[in-house]
Amino acid sequence: MASEEQTLTVTDITRQIKSSLEQRFTRVWVQGEISNFKRHTSGHLYFTLKDEGAQLSAAMWRSRAAGLLFQPADGMKVIARGGITVYPPRGSYQIDVDQLTPLGIGELQIAFERLKKKLAGEGLFDESRKRPLPKYPGVVGIITSETGAALQDVRTVLSRRFPGVELILLPVRVQGAGASDEIAQAIRDMNRYGKVDVMIVGRGGGSLEDLWAFNEEIVARAIFASEIPIVSAVGHEIDFTIADFVADLRAPTPSAAAEMVVPDRFEILEVIRNYEYTIRQAVTQRILAHRERVESLIGSYAFNRPKDMVREFVQKLDELQRSMATTVSHRMERRAQDVESLRKRLLGVSPQGVLKRGYAIVRKDGVPVTRSQQLARNDEASVEFQDGKVMTKVQ
Repeated sequence: MASEEQTLTVTDITRQIKSSLEQRFTRVWVQGEISNFKRHTSGHLYFTLKDEGAQLSAAMWRSRAAGLLFQPADGMKVIARGGITVYPPRGSYQIDVDQLTPLGIGELQIAFERLKKKLAGEGLFDESRKRPLPKYPGVVGIITSETGAALQDVRTVLSRRFPGVELILLPVRVQGAGASDEIAQAIRDMNRYGKVDVMIVGRGGGSLEDLWAFNEEIVARAIFASEIPIVSAVGHEIDFTIADFVADLRAPTPSAAAEMVVPDRFEILEVIRNYEYTIRQAVTQRILAHRERVESLIGSYAFNRPKDMVREFVQKLDELQRSMATTVSHRMERRAQDVESLRKRLLGVSPQGVLKRGYAIVRKDGVPVTRSQQLARNDEASVEFQDGKVMTKVQ
């Protein structure tokens, strides 16, 4: 018999089971058929998911059920997303559903039309909010399956049309449970990265169920919130998804999307060659026109008159220079004559000139004597003549 220490109460074991299940199955995707569907007066939904071998209770609370775009019913095949929880009063486990997607073609189409109408009413499809694609992108982001044909198609077209562009891939699942969450998160991640000029979001063709991830509201709102222009390239030309209506541009195929986001290098080269030819012709014509105008100006009277005036002024300047030189020469000669005359006059009144005429200069102690009173008896003095000096003594 078990000891009291090993014995658990029903509450204890239920609590441990609840903790174990809820920690292990925090989010799962379960596919099954709805049965025993009930909508409670509170707005909560209660039903059972079943397949050939088992069944699972499910609950969807009013706040989440209000966002459903289709009416669940018994017999409808769906995919439910949620966490596994345990309801202790009954000791049963169930899935707490936060997202419910129909699997049948009819139900999917109804859900598609309802979501389309809802988002259109909110303005997510308005042409006024759609942005033009960059003309010459440097970096193109692509969100698709890493192993799908869509990626190879895009790579092939980009390398052929505009090989200089950089391609950044964020690989995601493009169908099945959880694909819509991955696509929406990849769009947000690409925006946070911030170095992408334009995005291509898409996959190859398939059935309505295969393409359903691109009809989910979470993907539509991620595209709407993107700050980077998005080209939707989902399926073949006849396929339309909610993502196509929200995107800035819809491409019929991934290859067409690649052609839309980058220009053709050969077309650019041809445009450049045309521009070069046009510019060269325009410049040549303008040069010829200006050359003719310059030649006309050079031969005109107005252009040559200044040269004639310059020549006349040069000639007049030469004449003025000769006249000035003659005038200066005459004036220099007159000034030389005047200087010579003054020199002779100065020589006539200079002491040497006076001495030559028979005069003498008497000096006492080196000072000229101009009066007889300056000399006394026995004074010595010097007498300067034209040809020399003599000493004398007064008697």
